Order: sequence, then C-alpha cells, then structure tokens
Amino acid sequence: MHWTKVDVTGRILHLWFLGAILTNLLELYVKLGGLVLVGFILGRKLPVTVPTRLGQFLFWVGVPISIVSFLRQSSLSGQIWIAPAIAYLAILLGAFLAWLGIKGQAYFKKTVPQASTQASLILASMLGNTGYLGFPITLAIVGKEYFAWALFYDLLGSFPGTYGLGVLVAARFGGGVQNHWQTVKTILINPALWGFGFGLLFRQVTIPTVAEFWLEKFAWSGVALSLVLIGMRLALLKSWRSLPQAGMSLGIKMLLVPLILGSILPLFGITGPIAKVIVLQMAMPPAFATLVIAEIFNLDRDLAVTALAAGAIVLLVTLPVWLWLF
Repeated sequence: MHWTKVDVTGRILHLWFLGAILTNLLELYVKLGGLVLVGFILGRKLPVTVPTRLGQFLFWVGVPISIVSFLRQSSLSGQIWIAPAIAYLAILLGAFLAWLGIKGQAYFKKTVPQASTQASLILASMLGNTGYLGFPITLAIVGKEYFAWALFYDLLGSFPGTYGLGVLVAARFGGGVQNHWQTVKTILINPALWGFGFGLLFRQVTIPTVAEFWLEKFAWSGVALSLVLIGMRLALLKSWRSLPQAGMSLGIKMLLVPLILGSILPLFGITGPIAKVIVLQMAMPPAFATLVIAEIFNLDRDLAVTALAAGAIVLLVTLPVWLWLF
C-alpha cells in the first residue's frame, strides 16, 4: 500500500486528536472521579446528617454564588434561549420513549409493571442530573465561556420540568399527597434560580480584582463540593435489584435521547462547543430528584436508586462516545 505525504499527515493529525481526547478524558476522570471517590469514602464514614447539611449549604449558598461567578465569565449569544427549549424536548422525548417501552413490554412479555414502577421508570428516562453533575463536567470539558448554555438548559429547562412535569407524572401514578402549591413554592424559592437572575443583572457590574478572584475561587469550591456530595449520596445507595428495568431507562435517557436530538441540533443552528454542551446535558444520568419524588409519592424506590447508581457508572463509558461524536 502506497502512502502519500497527505495521507501520512492526515493520519498523524487523527492520532494526535485521539490522543488529545484520551488525555483530556483521563485528566477529567482523575479530577471528577477523585472528588466523587472522596465523597463516597466520607459518606461511608461520616454520619448520615453530613450529606444532608452539605446539600443544604450548596442549595442555599454554594450553587447560587457559583452561578453568579460563572455567569460573569460566560458568553450570552442570541440563540441561548434555545437551550431550555431543547431541555423540554429531551424531557418529553424521554417520557414518550419510556411509555413506548412499557407498552412494548406489556405486548411482548404479557406483563405490565405496577403503576409505581412505571412512574419511576418514566422519571428516570426523562430527568437528568444537569446541575450537580452536568455543571462540573461542562466546565471541565468545554470551559466557562459556554457555561451559560448549561445554566439555561438546567435552570429554565430541567428544573421546571422536574418539579412540573415530573411531579405531574408522579401524581398520576403514585399514592402520595398531591400538593400543587408546594410544587409551585419549591420552584419559586429555589436559590439557584434567584442566583441565576441576580447573576444576569450582576454581569456588567465592576468589582475589585481581589473580590473577583475570591468569588471565582468560591465558585470552583462549590463545584468540587457538589462532586463530593454526589459521592456521599452514592455511598448511601445499596439496591441493585431493579437493574434490568433501570437499564431500559438508562438506555433511553443516556443513549437514545441525546443521539436523536443531538443529530438535529444543526437544524437549530447549534454546532461546535455549544452543541457539545447541550449533548452533555442531555446525556447526564438520572437526577437525584427522581429519588426525592419517588419517596414523596410512594413510587418504586428500588428502581430509582438503581438507576441513579448505575447511571453514574454508565457515564464513564458514554462520555467519551459523545465527545467523539460531537
């Protein structure tokens, strides 16, 4: 076989590109995985109240301040409002595919899961961890310049979808108390949403360099603590009995939805790093909110727990796939 100079150069560039991807992934796994592992170890050693307190601190203080800081360094393009629209499409597509999966199981296997199991399966297929996990991964892979796209996707898309459509699904199938005002209240008092609004107003305000420096340091500390918290919560998850059904949810949430919607992003004029941000958010594993909703509405907790734990593991395999495709 005869190799031309162009062929050799192209092959060298291709190998260099693959090597760069593998190097970046290895660095990412060491950083993110190391923090999650630290949290996992601490979660096994510390009292169960510690993850709760840390979660409350991040919810009320850490995440809102991080949002304010990163918004000051992000680029807001005219198309950014497409991000939450795509988030709603991803949520609805995940729910629809899960519904089809349930109907297909009933047709081919002649078995119908219990209503509580159906609800948990649908929730795990439609709601992603676009905040505590999606934010750190987006920052690590794409950087701060396009972080606003991840924020818009999560705070104006995933979050209202979780406590809006997600709660409606749970109320339809579950047996918990249905307090719609409590749902509205949860959305309105969310500190991350208020931090998002304040961050948009605060973007053009000039502050001293020292204050800017410490604000950014605090923001990155919040990101690190979010990963530690994920490890702590994973340490408390012990059930794997519902792995087959959880596998269907993960296939929908982490493979089909990002593949289908990611392939049509150019139709919306979304390409390059922005497309990567959107795909990464769509490809995140099920959100911890699925377990919270399952507990409130008496759904299938085992399925919710298994989907959370397995999704975090599957992400290690799917992440390089999405980086290669997009």
